This record gives sequence, C-alpha cells and structure tokens, in this order.
Amino acid sequence: MVFAGSAVQAQTLASLPVTSNPIASMGAAKPLVAWSKFCDSNPAECSVDVTEPEIVELTPQVWKTITSVNQRVNTSIKAVTDQDHWGVVDIWGFPDDGRGDCEDFQLLKRKILADSGLPRRAMRMTVVIDELGEGHAVLVVRTNRGDYVLDNKHNSVLPWTRTGYVYIKRESQDHVGWVSLGGIATSPTTTANR
Repeated sequence: MVFAGSAVQAQTLASLPVTSNPIASMGAAKPLVAWSKFCDSNPAECSVDVTEPEIVELTPQVWKTITSVNQRVNTSIKAVTDQDHWGVVDIWGFPDDGRGDCEDFQLLKRKILADSGLPRRAMRMTVVIDELGEGHAVLVVRTNRGDYVLDNKHNSVLPWTRTGYVYIKRESQDHVGWVSLGGIATSPTTTANR
C-alpha cells in the first residue's frame, strides 16, 4: 500500500517542471519611471503584503493555472509598442483594449493569477535584456521548485535559466521598490518592446 502511494506521488511530481535554483537579488535598484507612474495610478498592484507567502507551492493544479494563463493572455492580446499604441516611449498599464507591449501582458497575467488565488508577493515584474539586446519585461513566479518566467514571447513557461535573457532587476518582495539581479551595471530606462 505504501508503494502504491509513492507511485502516485511520483506521477504527480513528474508532471511538474524540473526544479531549478531561484534568482538571487543583490541589493536595491532604481525602479523604472513608467512603473512608478503605474503604481501612482494603481497602488494595489504595487503594494507588498509581507504576510503573503513569498513563494508558491507548485502543485500540478497551480502549474496548470500558470501555464494556461500565460498562453491565454499571449493569444488574446495583440503586441504593439507603446510608441505605436500611445505615442510615448514607455507606459505601463493593462491591455484593456486588447493591445499592449511586454509589461502590459505580464501585468494582466499577474492580475488574473492573483484573482485565481496565487500570492501577489510571489509574482514579481522583472526587467531583462532579451535576445535582441533590448529591454523587456517578464513576470517571474517564485516557487518552491525555482523561479519560472511568464513571457509574451513564449507560450511555454520556462525556468529563468532557460530563457537566454540577462536579468537586470525585479520588484522587491519585501517593500514597494526594486532589487538588482546583477545582470549589467546600467539597466534599460524603458521596457518598450513587443
């Protein structure tokens, strides 16, 4: 009977992604101006509730929710730069009109996941340098199995180590602000990117 229980548990764990190391933070970082403006208009989206867990327990159901939200938002929003959409270089917001750039996709994903019961504190907006050498925003979900990236460029949710990105900074889990991830000395001032 114990053997049967172990086999079922092994099957359940097999459906989850491989465990990886989390991204280490390296002190404070300056937030993007567009993020600060977004937070002024949407303080609940940027607040940090330190009573929430800072990592998600990654069960098969949670993994299914994360991957389905990533794919659903990626296929329902049309990618367009802030310059083409709003006539400005960088603005953060929800893609309420069905169009947006990278951070707009990720903000919507985080909102849907938080509404589904995932702790907002475990989902951090993150600035990276992408494969084109440009600033880009992704959503990192911090889990007990490592940090996983939701990205509008990929329908697959990947461990942060498998994206090919250089990680610059992310929202802090301890206060309203940002922390450095040590990627490069000078970080992008915008995340305008499709």
